[in-house]
Amino acid sequence: MSKIPSGHPDALGPVAEGPAVPSRRRRVRPEKESWTKPGVATVAIPSEQFTFNLKPREIARHLDRFVIGQTEAKKVLGVALCDHFQHVRMTQEGVDAPFYQKQNVLLLGPTGVGKTHLIRSAAELIGVPFVKADATKFSETGYVGGDVDDLVRDLVRKAGGNVKRAEHGIIYLDEVDKLATRGEGGGRDVSGRGVQTNLLKLMEDGDVPVVSPNDMNAQIQNAMTAMRGNASGQPETINTRHILFIVSGAFAGLDQRIRSRLLTSATSGAVDAPGSASKASRLSTDELLAEAMTSDFIQYGLEPEFVGRLPVRVACHGLDADDLFNVLRKSESSLIHQYERAFSAYGIEVGFTDAGLRSLARLAGQENTGARGLMTVCERVFRDLKFALPSSKVRRFEVTPELVADPRRALRALLKGGR
Repeated sequence: MSKIPSGHPDALGPVAEGPAVPSRRRRVRPEKESWTKPGVATVAIPSEQFTFNLKPREIARHLDRFVIGQTEAKKVLGVALCDHFQHVRMTQEGVDAPFYQKQNVLLLGPTGVGKTHLIRSAAELIGVPFVKADATKFSETGYVGGDVDDLVRDLVRKAGGNVKRAEHGIIYLDEVDKLATRGEGGGRDVSGRGVQTNLLKLMEDGDVPVVSPNDMNAQIQNAMTAMRGNASGQPETINTRHILFIVSGAFAGLDQRIRSRLLTSATSGAVDAPGSASKASRLSTDELLAEAMTSDFIQYGLEPEFVGRLPVRVACHGLDADDLFNVLRKSESSLIHQYERAFSAYGIEVGFTDAGLRSLARLAGQENTGARGLMTVCERVFRDLKFALPSSKVRRFEVTPELVADPRRALRALLKGGR
């Protein structure tokens, strides 16, 4: 087996596609027959020694290629990721740290500012399995909805069935603010407090069965494998000690809670007050989120034990028109590449002028959905062109402010000139 270093794009291993079934026509079986566990692509191969030699600045520079701005978030993530995976590497080399506290991360900020893109890009660079899920899909065990243990099992699938590799992956849970409990209801809260409680054991050091106890088909196949004596060496459980958990959320309304706290502290002359009451009243949303404390999250509705397991916290700032322009012009994952590809499929070349991109960015800024507003605006601007131009003789056009302002008029001009 070729050794793929950590950080290589192929280091994640194959993606699960389903259990392999040995052919009955074969009379001579391999010397070591292997059976896959349900939901896992292949039997785990003993993992290679985990290697990690990145530095925080190197991670931040890599993230600069894909996410515009968010300098503080990149710095915080670079340090947290390096601390965690250097600890994992040293532990596997025999240098144990029995009292190490895992640095799980909490990202907060408005939608569309690149939170998911930051984590996914970092995981690809490091070369570890990565799972992303929304917190809203889970409920407390025993009720309708997903089980948080499935997050860990998904890591095994992303690792191609290699449990050892999955045990130093990254789990990213978005929309965690939706787990907040607002007041005392009449019934039991199974999708907020219950999910937070179930996550506690995973976020520190827990063992999750590779095969879900609620999956009867999986249990039957697992029992048949054991009866045949086909021990594959695959661990029965996945340990979460070295799995890094990163959660995020928009936390709408949290800024007002923080402003109220700062105003109260400034008025009462508290020692930790950041400034006068007039200064606190002038702080922007981004500045307020940067002042978030544990008490703010608890008042918002998160459990103290849950927040306590997220010691690394950083706020992402909103994107203005200049940021959105840079997202289009400088990011390697820019949306303009998607539109260049879409038109090139019909033999049409599209050019983007800086003035045209700025016009798109200004319209996207009015959507108030961050970088997601770029897709909304682009689909609206290019809708008629994508419909009509493939059937015309037009083979090239440029995106200018005039085209962005009146796409239909620009289309009529293009069709008239292409005849």
